Amino acid sequence: MAKLKTSFFCQNCGTQYSKWQGQCNACKEWNTIVEEVIQKEEKTSWKPTSEIKKAPKPLKIAEIDSSQEVRMDTLDGELNRVLGGGIVPGSLILLGGEPGIGKSTLLLQISLKLPYKTLYVSGEESQKQIKMRAERITSKDDNCYILTETKTQNIFRQIQEIEPEIVIIDSIQTLHTDYIESTAGSISQIRECTAELIKFAKETNIPVILIGHITKDGTIAGPKILEHMVDTVLQFEGDRNHVYRILRSLKNRFGSTAELGIYEMLGSGLREVSNPSEILLSHREEELSGTAIASTLEGMRPLMIEIQALVSTAVYGTPQRSTTGYNAKRLNMLLAVLEKRAGFRLGTKDVFLNVTGGISVDDPAIDLAVVASILSSNEDIAVGKDVCFAGEVGLSGEIRPVNRVEQRIQEAEKLGFATIFISKYNKLSTKYPGIKVVLVSKIEEVVEILFG
Repeated sequence: MAKLKTSFFCQNCGTQYSKWQGQCNACKEWNTIVEEVIQKEEKTSWKPTSEIKKAPKPLKIAEIDSSQEVRMDTLDGELNRVLGGGIVPGSLILLGGEPGIGKSTLLLQISLKLPYKTLYVSGEESQKQIKMRAERITSKDDNCYILTETKTQNIFRQIQEIEPEIVIIDSIQTLHTDYIESTAGSISQIRECTAELIKFAKETNIPVILIGHITKDGTIAGPKILEHMVDTVLQFEGDRNHVYRILRSLKNRFGSTAELGIYEMLGSGLREVSNPSEILLSHREEELSGTAIASTLEGMRPLMIEIQALVSTAVYGTPQRSTTGYNAKRLNMLLAVLEKRAGFRLGTKDVFLNVTGGISVDDPAIDLAVVASILSSNEDIAVGKDVCFAGEVGLSGEIRPVNRVEQRIQEAEKLGFATIFISKYNKLSTKYPGIKVVLVSKIEEVVEILFG
């Protein structure tokens, strides 16, 4: 047996030390440095069946093949959109999310639908448990193989026998390798197991999807270097008390990080929500004050979201400013603009703002809808259900133009809205007979049109 050597690692950030100390110099956390046994002997973790490749030689940039890699279709429109068009062969994808949010259900459902031979490796559930879930989700599938194993050497042995086209690991924190003498889930084990999987993916051109646990702070457990090592980091969000889930891309080497995927959790699995506006707009019979519809963009997808505001007299002297899904500092700025430019006395009133659907929006184009909802609640006059807004509000009270306004107008027209307010500085190349486009330049014009 090779000589073992101990080292010390910070469990928060992964920094290595030669001896124990109370505080980590990198992340400044206390009592996070623990001793782990590591083995310095050089070993090969992944042994390809083919001969060992020669060391790569440098090429001129003009000599490199620039043909676009053909992506693997997952047959899931939402996941394809977030990934940028599908799975890139040889890539490593990391999926994180709260416990019980549906990470395993999402990947099992996708692996059952994939038209490729898939190996689903679980270190947390037995094969019978996965079989019960698979029967609930969909019908039988001959392309999906289930393996319950936590040792990477055994996993690679099964991969060589089955020869899958996609490998799914649930989860990276449960894996361990013989080349590191620490427990599964430790900093060194996660780093070494991920390095082995990256080497396997790059040498065989087989994509690997990892599920990662997250800490109480919402970050993926393990060293921060884990997110740097992989090609794509996805975040699965949502409230376990609600049925809707949101899939975001935090990092993507092969596509945009602004895309958004929405699912609905049902007893039969996760349903793709192709029209997100159905969950972001309230279906109410009567018109109520304090609500306004905003046209926003998430990546390439236009969304119609509902902004709710409540303005009431402050009871405790100091007015409250509370927001859900919207930047509180930007709300304070808009309230100052309304008081200075439009003459509304809101300094002594409580203002509560909510973006429905449980999503967070940072698109400045919803400023106009926020202003409309606040004034609607303050005046107790309802804004029409068929009216929507797309405009940024400046500090001088002007309505600034927003990007891709024609795509926003088309979405509003498709969903049956009769009127949309935009900045008069937006240049429109076509006319829209199905919707009335109101061009405004200042807040005062909006107030005059909506509330007289």
